[in-house]
Amino acid sequence: QVQLVESGGGLVQAGGSLRLSCAASGSIFSINNMGWYRQAPGKQREFVAAIIRSGNTYYADSVKGRFTISRDNAKNTVYLQMNSLKREDTAVYYCKADGWWGKGTLVTVSS
Repeated sequence: QVQLVESGGGLVQAGGSLRLSCAASGSIFSINNMGWYRQAPGKQREFVAAIIRSGNTYYADSVKGRFTISRDNAKNTVYLQMNSLKREDTAVYYCKADGWWGKGTLVTVSS
């Protein structure tokens, strides 16, 4: 069992920044990959970014150059630094660790 708790969401103006955090607990030693997904109103959940055990990172084209995923193994936490936010980044952001999901944190970008 792995528990994931996201935080850091909120309301931000377009062009602004937010940093999301995802704290993992439970059987964390078994986690290989961690990532972020998002779901905008009326749309399907989509991949945003991932970081694997080796430290390699992957990003959706829509966020490349603006978002950065990182991982602090000592704190069992993964972060998503989001810069130059756009209205289309508005969504509920979910943390994923292998097959486990968090409950999400809402990010709203206003114009």
